[in-house]
Amino acid sequence: MKGSVAVIGAGPGGLVAARWLLSQGFEPTIFEQGPMLGGQWTGLSGRSGVWPTMHTNTSRILTAFSDLENTATVSHPSAGDILDYLNRYADKFDLAARIRLHTKVDRLSRAGTGWLVDHSGGTETFDRVVVASGRFHSPAIPPVPGLGTFSGSEGVSSTYDYKDPGRYRGKRVLVAGCAVSALEIAADLALLGAEVVLTQRRQRYVLPKFAAGVPSDHRIFTRYGVLASEILAPAEIDRQLKEIVVEAGGSPEQYGAPAPNPSLFAAGVTLSQHYLPLVAEGRIAVQPWMDSVAGSTVTFAGGRSADFDGIVFGTGFDLNLPFLSDEIRAILDVDEVHLDADRYTFHPDLPCLAFMGMWDQSGGYFVPLELQARWIAYTWGGAVAAVNESAQRVAIETYRARRGLSQKTRMNLAALAFARAAGVEPHLENWPQLRRALLFGPLAPSCFRLEGTDALPDAPERFAREAAEFGAITSNDLTEREQNYWSLVENE
Repeated sequence: MKGSVAVIGAGPGGLVAARWLLSQGFEPTIFEQGPMLGGQWTGLSGRSGVWPTMHTNTSRILTAFSDLENTATVSHPSAGDILDYLNRYADKFDLAARIRLHTKVDRLSRAGTGWLVDHSGGTETFDRVVVASGRFHSPAIPPVPGLGTFSGSEGVSSTYDYKDPGRYRGKRVLVAGCAVSALEIAADLALLGAEVVLTQRRQRYVLPKFAAGVPSDHRIFTRYGVLASEILAPAEIDRQLKEIVVEAGGSPEQYGAPAPNPSLFAAGVTLSQHYLPLVAEGRIAVQPWMDSVAGSTVTFAGGRSADFDGIVFGTGFDLNLPFLSDEIRAILDVDEVHLDADRYTFHPDLPCLAFMGMWDQSGGYFVPLELQARWIAYTWGGAVAAVNESAQRVAIETYRARRGLSQKTRMNLAALAFARAAGVEPHLENWPQLRRALLFGPLAPSCFRLEGTDALPDAPERFAREAAEFGAITSNDLTEREQNYWSLVENE
């Protein structure tokens, strides 16, 4: 074996990291502070932001790894379906025997050329460490004057703690935020029978999870989107994305919500199936952001006020890695948003340490997580060359230059970055029969088994089948719009 690896976390990131480390001859041990594997998908209070009625915001095809198909019978599986999937994945690669449950990592520090892991069961030294503890466990509650005085019967909470929807039935609830959890829980509450008001700083565009028979993540998280963003002017990418989003779901003002910024990049976009139709029906009201809170009364920008029984914040998460030593924190310059690393993974001053899933993105994590895990395992195992130190430092400085700006990325950008680093991005010229699917089809995990290390002989058939699911890519002929888009790229 090539050495011992501590993997911190037994969610999707930790499991897929361990699977690929094993393939490269490493000996991983997975530390999990909870009573079961699955991370967020366990739904456990205090350890998961999954709520009882939650379904994925990405399709079953993109909520899977390349070695095991997601066999859920619905397009967007439930949290329970995903937990079952992760258990099947762990069984397939004999990962459960490597997990130490109820074992919390208290401190990670350097120990000579290795790493010291202090945990609830003792202290151990490992050759390498993968931090896969999750990005979404520390809810960010923005300051609102008087929030601490709120006296509504249901109190102030975050979507992370939304585990008992029934308590809000018949109540007046303010949901704060415009991310997917805020919109989905606002819809959940309205359908439950609560009187719901949503407060937000800005109106995002809202894309239904399923439109015209096709999951929306098959439309917007494509390889073409990455290639175009590398070549075309940002204004043109903005125009194209907005065209796809508005055609699929309309614009919010058509439903009675505020009009978003004309630029989709400036406004942002959120996936939610039911939110805008419920706004149109008057079952969700929309208000600007809060100015202040006094007792049960909330006053909004513009002066309007109303009383509420509860406030639920869906305003994102802080990056929280409390177990990192002061030395590691200083090198990475960790704060609530940022972590200095080459593509969120490696730092040249921290050899044999890697991070999984620490970026904030739109779209699902399974595909880019697997590609990041492969990059880590291939780099440490020697299947691909390690990035040289100077290139890593340039990448980190480029990232640092964006501190203070939005760090949210898109699933396709992260996936292609990791695929290229791992040497598994398929070349269009090698797959003429899959050209359209590779450009405008979903970034299904199977397309990253076409070439490179661990290519699979059945990957072409699998990818063609997955691209054709829901009637999305049933021929190799580009549509008129696709041809127009691709012509712009080819002519640059």
